[in-house]
Amino acid sequence: MFKSHPKGLPVLFFTELWERFGYYLMLGIFVLYMTDAAPKGLGYTTEIASDVYGSYIALVYLTPFLGGLLADRVLGYVKAIVIGGILMALGYFGLSIPGDTFLWPSLFLIIFGNGFFKPNISTLVGNLYQKPEYKELKDTGYNIFYMGINIGAFVCNFVAAYLRNEFGWGFAFAGAGVGMLIGVVWFMFGLKHIREADVKKPAQEGDASLKQIFMYVFLPAIVTAILGFLLPLKLLGHPLFGSPSTDAFIFASIPIVVFYFSLWFRAAKADKEPIAALLSIFGVVIIFWAIFHQNGAALTIWARDYTTRQLPAFVESVVSPLGLTEERYKEIYIVEKDGKKVEIPKLLVTDGENKNAIYYRTASSDKTAHSIDTTGAKVTSGEDGYFKNMEPAEKAAVPTDRAYVLLSTEIFQSINPFWVVVLTPVVVTFFGMLRRRKKEPSTAGKIGWGLFITAVSTTIMMLAVIFSDNGNVKSSAGWLTATYFIITIGELCLSPMGLSLVSKVSPPRFTALMMGGWFLSTAIGNKLSGVISGLWNSFDDKVYFFLINFIAASFAALAIFLMIKWLRRVISQHNN
Repeated sequence: MFKSHPKGLPVLFFTELWERFGYYLMLGIFVLYMTDAAPKGLGYTTEIASDVYGSYIALVYLTPFLGGLLADRVLGYVKAIVIGGILMALGYFGLSIPGDTFLWPSLFLIIFGNGFFKPNISTLVGNLYQKPEYKELKDTGYNIFYMGINIGAFVCNFVAAYLRNEFGWGFAFAGAGVGMLIGVVWFMFGLKHIREADVKKPAQEGDASLKQIFMYVFLPAIVTAILGFLLPLKLLGHPLFGSPSTDAFIFASIPIVVFYFSLWFRAAKADKEPIAALLSIFGVVIIFWAIFHQNGAALTIWARDYTTRQLPAFVESVVSPLGLTEERYKEIYIVEKDGKKVEIPKLLVTDGENKNAIYYRTASSDKTAHSIDTTGAKVTSGEDGYFKNMEPAEKAAVPTDRAYVLLSTEIFQSINPFWVVVLTPVVVTFFGMLRRRKKEPSTAGKIGWGLFITAVSTTIMMLAVIFSDNGNVKSSAGWLTATYFIITIGELCLSPMGLSLVSKVSPPRFTALMMGGWFLSTAIGNKLSGVISGLWNSFDDKVYFFLINFIAASFAALAIFLMIKWLRRVISQHNN
C-alpha cells in the first residue's frame, strides 16, 4: 500500500490512526453517555446533549485556525503535533472522571489539542509530496492517509463497547487517552522520516503578524462570543439560533471568517485566485459536514431508539462474551429529582436501611450498590424507551424476569469507517483507471460528486422512516448500513480531496493557515449538525428532517458544478 510513496507516509498514517482511534471512540459514546440516565450517565435531554455535542465538534475544528498559524510561524509542525497529542490525551483522561465537574475543562483540552494536531499532520502529508517524483501521487497519498483515520475509527467502537459494558463509561474514555498516547510515541519514533517536511513558512511583507491576528481576530472573536451568549437573552428573552452556545459560536466565527476574506483582499495578485477558489470550496462544504456529523447525534438516536438491535441467539453467544452487548430491562422506575431523571431497572432493586431511598444496581454485572433518596422526588413506574415502538406481539414476548440483551449502540458508529476501509482501495483504483484514460475528474469535480452522493444518502433515511411507519415500529439495521455505505462514497470523494486541494492550491506560506480554513468550514458545519440534530423531537414526521438534508446537499452540489470550469482552471494554474 505504501509502495512508491514517501517513507514518512506510514509514520503519519499510524499516528493519525491512533489519534482518530481516541477521537472517534470518545465521539461514538459522547451523546450516549450524556443522555444515559444517572448514575451511569449525565442524564441530559436529547436537546441539551445535541447542543453540547454540536458545540464540541464545532470548536474541535475551529481551533486548527490557531494551531495552523502557530505551526506556520513559530512552532513548526512536529512540535505542534506533539503538544496537541498530549493535550488531547489529558482531556480524554479527564472525561473518565464521573460526573460533569470536569466535563468542560476536559473538552477544552481536547479542543485545543486538536487545534495543534489536526491541521499540521495533514499539512505534513502534503509536504511529503513536494518532490517531483511524488507530486502526481498526492491525491492517492491523502486517500491512503484517510484510510488510516478510518481504521482507527472502526476499531475504537468495539473497544468502547467492551470497556463501557464491562467497566463503565469512565474506562471507555480512558481508553481514548491511551490510544492518543500510543499515537504520540509512534510519531516520535518515526521523526527521522518526516523532518524534511517540517519546514516553517515565515511571514512575508504584508502578512499579518501574530499580534495583529490576536488583536484583530481572536480578541474580537472572544468579545463577540460573550456578546452572542448574553445579549439575545437580555434583549429578546430567548436565543437567536436555538441556544446561547450556538449564538456564541456564530458570533465568534464572524471575525475569523472576516479575517479569511481579508487574506484574499490583501493578497498579491498571483495569490488572489487560489485563495478565492479555496474560500468558495470552504463555504460550500459546510453543508456536507452539517449532514455527515449527524452520525454522532441524530443517527445515533435513530440507532438507539428506532433500530432493531436484538441479535440471533448464535450471534449473541459469540459477541456477548466480547462485551459488545448491553442489557435493557423492560420494567423500570423513573425517579425525577433536582432536574435530573434516574431510570432504575425494577429487577435490580435491592433492600436497604433507608425506607425513603431506592437501592439498586444498573446491570446484572454491576458490583456497585447505588441508592437515591426519594424524598421530594417524583417516582413513577415505566417502560424502558427501547421497547416503546416494538410491534405488540414482539413486545409481549419480551421477558420481564431477566435482561433483554441488545447489540451496543456505539457499534453502529463503526459502519461508516468500515465502509471507508473497504471502499478506499476501490475508489483509489477507480480514479487511477480514469487517470490512465485521461478522464479523471478534477479535485473540485470529485468534491461536487461527493456532495451529490451525500444528497442521495439522505433519501435512504427517508425510506427508513416511511417503512418504519415514522418510527412507530422498529427499523431494520440495513437502512443505516445502506445510508452509511452511500455517504461513505460521497465522503471519499470529498474529505480527502479537500485536504489535497488545500495542499495543492494554497500559497506556500499560507498552507497550514488555509488548512485551518478547511477545518473552520468543518467547524461551522459541525455546529449546524448539532443544531439540526437538536430539532429531532420537533419533527412529528421524521421524513421532513431528512428532506431538509437532501435539499441542502443538492444545492451545495449544484453550486460546485456551476463553479467547476473556474475551479479547474485555478487548480491547474496553481498546483504546488
